[in-house]
Amino acid sequence: MEHLLTSESIISFLVLVVLEVVLGIDNVIFVSIIMNRLKNPKDVKKARRIWMITGILSRCLLLMGLSWLLAQKGKAVFTIAGKGFDLASIVMLAGGLFLIYKSVKEIHGKLEGEDPNAANTNKPGISLGNAIGQIMLIDAVFSFDSIITAGGTAKHIEIMIAAVVIAMTIMFMFSPKIASFIHKHPTLKMLALSFLVMIGLSLVMEGWDAEAAHALHMKNYIYFGMAFSFIVELLNMTM
Repeated sequence: MEHLLTSESIISFLVLVVLEVVLGIDNVIFVSIIMNRLKNPKDVKKARRIWMITGILSRCLLLMGLSWLLAQKGKAVFTIAGKGFDLASIVMLAGGLFLIYKSVKEIHGKLEGEDPNAANTNKPGISLGNAIGQIMLIDAVFSFDSIITAGGTAKHIEIMIAAVVIAMTIMFMFSPKIASFIHKHPTLKMLALSFLVMIGLSLVMEGWDAEAAHALHMKNYIYFGMAFSFIVELLNMTM
């Protein structure tokens, strides 16, 4: 236990919690948008609990299989035009395309004239099972970033798991407020959906050529652009 209480371990734990929360913001935004589309509002709490439990379990399992996962890097599952795609690349590509599809579909619905004053009963919704399926699929994609970050920040599996559990708990606690805030402000929802399209594009690029994506620092620019746009929108709301 002594190795877990050293200053290095404590610092890596705190840094990892912060990083996990930051990396989980796009996940929370996606989950919030999906939950707002549930047919039965009573299912929201149930869906949120399932998301938290499956999110923690999937990340813990991935952490325990981290060494195996890293060993698969570079081992092509299939090849297209001489370019090999390993397991992580396939997940990134599929997840990115799914995220782009869902976000563009939501944006299309907004642009087609969804009436914000219409009764909720007339608004098309999705079932609990459908919502959970979508959340689990995209959560699995975002888990890869989370796990790779954990593996590169901390040395001990106990610290990684503890940090991931705490980060997921923090996201779970704040997700209702984020969901409510996005639901009350349609312009912010459009901003969030645009952000998710860009995240989807970065995932596709990372799946296609991880080295090029990292060299371009795409996610840094996306997060900066999103933060700037969000601040401007908040200023507009106060006027």
